[in-house]
Amino acid sequence: MAKVQKRFKLYLSSFQMGETQNLHLPLRTRSSLKKPLLIILLICITSVLLICTYMYPQHSVKSPACEGLSSRGCQAALSGWLDVHVRKHTDEEVAARVVIRDILRMPPALTSRSKIAFMFLSPGTLPFEKLWDKFLQGQEGRFSIYIHPSRLRPVHISRHFTDREIHSDHVTWGRISMDPGPHGTGRHMDHMLPEIPRQDFRKGAQWFTMKRQHALIVMADNLYYSKFRQYCRPGVEANKNCIADEHYLPTFFHMLDPGGISNWSVTYVDWSERRWHPKTYRARDISLKFLKNITSDDMSVHVTSVGKRGDELHWPCTWNGIRRPCYLFARKFHSDSVNKLVRLFPNYTSTVV
Repeated sequence: MAKVQKRFKLYLSSFQMGETQNLHLPLRTRSSLKKPLLIILLICITSVLLICTYMYPQHSVKSPACEGLSSRGCQAALSGWLDVHVRKHTDEEVAARVVIRDILRMPPALTSRSKIAFMFLSPGTLPFEKLWDKFLQGQEGRFSIYIHPSRLRPVHISRHFTDREIHSDHVTWGRISMDPGPHGTGRHMDHMLPEIPRQDFRKGAQWFTMKRQHALIVMADNLYYSKFRQYCRPGVEANKNCIADEHYLPTFFHMLDPGGISNWSVTYVDWSERRWHPKTYRARDISLKFLKNITSDDMSVHVTSVGKRGDELHWPCTWNGIRRPCYLFARKFHSDSVNKLVRLFPNYTSTVV
C-alpha cells in the first residue's frame, strides 16, 4: 500500500510540474493538453480507491445499543425502530405480501348461492342453540354452520346444528393451539420484531367477521401466524399478557389491508367493570329496551390495554361513508337468560330495523 501511495504522490508532483511548464504555452494549447491529463488523474484516483477498498475491507461496527446481541438480533432490534416504509423487508415478508396482494386482487366470488359461515367455539353443548335456531328459521340455504367443541361432544336440539362438529387438536385458553390455518401496544413483545413493529400492534375482540378473501389470507399466512403462536402468550416477556386471539387478526389486517377492515368490533361488549372478563348479563338485566339500545348504538367504544384500567376510545361507525349501527352481535349473556331472549325475539325482530 505504501508503494501505491508513493507512486500516486510522484504522479501528482509530475502533474503539477507539467502544469507549471504549460503556463508558458498558448491558452488554446494549454486547454487541449489539460483535458486528457484531468481524465487520467480521475482514473488514477478511482483505481487507488478501489485498491484500498479491496486490500483493507471495512469491518462492520456494531451500534452501542447492540452490545451483547447477535448480528441478526441487532438488525431486528434496530429495524423495529424504523418506519415500515424505510426498513428493508425480509425475503419471507416479501413472499407473504406478494401472496396477500394477489388474493386481495381476486374479484369477490358473490353469487345467488353465496352463504354466510358461522363458527361456534364452545367447550360442549351450545347454551343458546335454541335462540340461534329461531334466528336461522326461514334462512335455509343461505348459511353454513361449523362447531368447534373443545371438551365434550355437544347435544343438539336444532337440526341446523346436528353433525356440524369439526375435528381439532386440544385447545388451551390464551394461546394459539388450534389447527394451523395504535391500540393494545402495551402488550407488544420485542420478540416479534422486525416483522411486527410496535406501532402496528393492535388489540381487538375474539369475536369477528371476515370476508372470503381475508379468510383465504389467514389460511395462507405462516410468517405472522408463527410469530404470534410462538411469542403471544402469557409469561413470555415481563408481565405482558399477550392473548393471541385478541391481537393476531387485528394486527395482521391493520398491517396488510388497513383499508379493507371496519376497524371496530361488530360485537357489543361491556367492559365498564374493568375486569379480566366483560360484564355478564343475567335474565333480570334483559329487556326489549336494552336490546334496542344495543342494536341502535352507532358509536363504537374500545378499551385499550394501556394503563391499569385502560383508555376508553369512542368513534362513530360508518358503512360506506354512512353512519350506521355498529353491532351485529353481543356478549356476554348468562345461560339463564336464554328463555327470556327467546320470548323477546319475535317482538324484537318485528320492531327493530
